[in-house]
Amino acid sequence: MKIERVTNAVSLKRTIDQGTEEQRKAVLAIINDVVKEGDQALMRYTETFDGVLLKHLKVTKEEIDAAYTELEAEMVAIIKEAAANIEDYHSRQVRQSWITMQENGTMLGQKITPLDAVGVYVPGGKAAYPSSVLMNVIPAKVAGVKRIVMVTPPNKDGSLPAGVLVAANELGVNEIYKVGGAQAIAALAYGTDTVKAVDKIVGPGNIYVALAKREVFGSVDIDMIAGPSEIVVLADESGRANEIAADLLSQAEHDERASSILVTDSMPLAEAVAIEVDRQLAELPRKEIAEASIRDFGAIYVTNTIEEAIEVVNDLAPEHLEIITVDPMAVMSKIRHAGAIFLGRYSSEPIGDYFAGPNHVLPTNGTARFSSPLSVDDFVKKSSIISYSEQAVKENGAKIAAFARLEGLEAHARAVEERLEK
Repeated sequence: MKIERVTNAVSLKRTIDQGTEEQRKAVLAIINDVVKEGDQALMRYTETFDGVLLKHLKVTKEEIDAAYTELEAEMVAIIKEAAANIEDYHSRQVRQSWITMQENGTMLGQKITPLDAVGVYVPGGKAAYPSSVLMNVIPAKVAGVKRIVMVTPPNKDGSLPAGVLVAANELGVNEIYKVGGAQAIAALAYGTDTVKAVDKIVGPGNIYVALAKREVFGSVDIDMIAGPSEIVVLADESGRANEIAADLLSQAEHDERASSILVTDSMPLAEAVAIEVDRQLAELPRKEIAEASIRDFGAIYVTNTIEEAIEVVNDLAPEHLEIITVDPMAVMSKIRHAGAIFLGRYSSEPIGDYFAGPNHVLPTNGTARFSSPLSVDDFVKKSSIISYSEQAVKENGAKIAAFARLEGLEAHARAVEERLEK
């Protein structure tokens, strides 16, 4: 890894991939076809892109039963335990409706209502992602969403990964469809005979999925347009080079555009980590992917002080931040921008990916400056409650009418004054 000495904040924020004009046109064509042809378009595009001619889109009970047979009992137990941890964490995020009363009879409040239906996209292709099922479905379930629909592209033989099916079944998802790509997003947004439309779509995917989510936003809500995965390790001389290198590579193996960065005030640690990354990289099964990521988007920044290192981290606003210092809590108090913060050498980032409980759907590409991890709040909507009494209108009606006339809206003013006259 390249080592660079810095004395002030560094910006590595990358523009979100907008896709090519050809990709966008292809996505629009797919969406239009699904709107016009429904299930027929879903079947056709599944055959074209996934190489499988399906007999049915919906996963059957027999397929779910077979998944339990295929997956080892120990792995099923691990999925259940991870799900329990994630549910416990998200249950603490639940907000209640509230109402406040004033002496003049005014009643104000907020009503919290779960969304009716949510679609969860689970990626396929290079790997199976049961963790994506858990992280996207559980907060929706905790929020009280009644209908949760899962879509994911099938394997060449028309099957779905056993881990994905088991995770979905454990969470009570009973609508699972073998469809991926932009066509799946279109089906969730606009509906077909088989796949009924939802109110919000969440979950990561490739560039075609991201572009489709952007196109349907407004007809439905979406979670975010996620960029490549990122990790920043903030360490002082107490850090262990072998552990830090392993954590950097844990993100680099995601894809060629993932970003792995060490920020430290210790040059000896920086040099040791660079050597360790090279050593461990040679032994990785996904070496080619990780190697490209480290080469193009990896870096080690060395600062003069830990305070300078903290400012570099705040400028990067990383998706994942590990703090490996003598006093990680003290350092954490000075962090303003990060999606998820991992404290101490035993809190390796993959612990958050799979098991600890907090959500692993996080803001990327510097958007942690203004956005947050996926949470229960993403699956509810809030309605304002306003109830004015006669006394309150008498006290405030003239002021409200005056405000309306300031904006040139006479009918607004008269609507209030009608109550005053009577």
